[in-house]
Amino acid sequence: METTTMTTTSLDLPAARQARDGLATLLRAERGAAADFLRALADFDHRRGWERLGHASLFAFLYAELGLSTAATFWRMSAARLLQRFPELIEPLRDGRLCLTTTAELAKVLTAENRAEVLPRFFGSSAREAKELVAELLPREAPPVKTVVTGLERREPAPQPPLSLQSARPEASASTPAPISLWAPEMGTTHPAWVTGRRDEVEPLTAELRRLHVTVSRGLLEKVARARDGLSHALPGATTEQVLEAALDLLLEHQAKARGHVKRPRARFEAAAREPSDAETAPAQQAPPLTLLPVEPPPPRRTGPREAIPAAVRRAVWERDDGRCAWPLDGGGCCGSTHRLQLDHIVPWARGGTTTVENLRITCAIHNRLAARQAFGSRWMGRYAVAPA
Repeated sequence: METTTMTTTSLDLPAARQARDGLATLLRAERGAAADFLRALADFDHRRGWERLGHASLFAFLYAELGLSTAATFWRMSAARLLQRFPELIEPLRDGRLCLTTTAELAKVLTAENRAEVLPRFFGSSAREAKELVAELLPREAPPVKTVVTGLERREPAPQPPLSLQSARPEASASTPAPISLWAPEMGTTHPAWVTGRRDEVEPLTAELRRLHVTVSRGLLEKVARARDGLSHALPGATTEQVLEAALDLLLEHQAKARGHVKRPRARFEAAAREPSDAETAPAQQAPPLTLLPVEPPPPRRTGPREAIPAAVRRAVWERDDGRCAWPLDGGGCCGSTHRLQLDHIVPWARGGTTTVENLRITCAIHNRLAARQAFGSRWMGRYAVAPA
C-alpha cells in the first residue's frame, strides 16, 4: 500500500512578508464590509424595512431572513442601534478599534455627555475588558455572586410526591432524572421524601432580595417560555421570577380553595360595598385634554355588535397555525411569533368578513395592527392617537 507523505515548506522572509501584507489587506476588507453592513443595517432599521417585509422586529428579520444565530443577531442589532445614536462609531468599527462584542457592552454606558471620555477607553479592548469597564462605570449595588451547585444524588426508587403536588409534577419514569432540590428562603420545614435530601440554601443579596439556585430540566424551561408568552398581553416582557410567581399564586389559590380557606361570596361583596374604592379615595385629578389627529372620513363598514368566535373555531385555528403568528413574510414562511397573539379576520369583520376557520388566523399584536392599517388606512386607524407635542 502506497502512502503519501505531505511535506511543509517554510516561507522565507520575503514570502512571509508578502503573505502578511495580503492577510492585512483581506482583514481591512473584512472590517470594511462589516462596517458597511452595520451602517446599512442601521438605516434599514431606522426606516423600518423589516416591517415592510412582514417581520415583527429587526431581530426576527436577522434571525429568520438572513439566517443569523441568536448571538450573531444580538451583536449586530446592538451595534446598528448604537450607530443610529452615534454615527461616528463607524470609523472605529472600520479600522478595528471596536468590534461587535465590545460595541454591545459600550451601548450600556455610552451617552452624548460622556462619549468624549468613555469611548476611547473601549478602543482595542477585549470582551472581558469591556465588561470590566462597564462594571467600573456602572457599578451594581448588590452584585450577584455565582455559586457552584454540585450534582444531585439519584435515589432509587423515588417515592411518589404528596397528593397536593402530583398535578404540578410530571410522572417519573426509569429515564427521568432524579428529583431536584429547590432552595427557597426561610422554608424552615422538612422536605418530603421525594425531594433530594439537601438542606435549603439561599444567598442573601439585600434586605429583600435572595439568590435562588436551582437545576431544572429543559421541559420546565419550555413551560416557562410558554407561560411567558401567555402572559404577554397582561404582563409584557415578564421576567422568569414574575412567571413563576404567577404560577405559584395559582397553585396556592387552588390549595386554599381545596381547604376551604376562601371568603363566602356574600361576605366578600359586603366587605367590598363597605370599603370605598381606590377611585373614591384618590384625590381628584383633571385629565389632560387629548389632541386628536385629523382623520379622513370613515370607510364603509358593518355596524352593530360583532359575533363571538365559537370555541370550536378558536381551537381549529389555534391548532392549524400551531399557536404562532401566521403573518406571511415577503421571503417565504410566516412570522412565527408567540408574543401577544390575537385572532385576526383576514377579510375584516367590518368589511363583511365571516367568523370562520378559513377567514381567521393567529397574528401577533404588531401584525394585527399592521393588518388594520392596511385594511382601513393609517389615518383612520390613527384616530385614537395623540398628536405629538
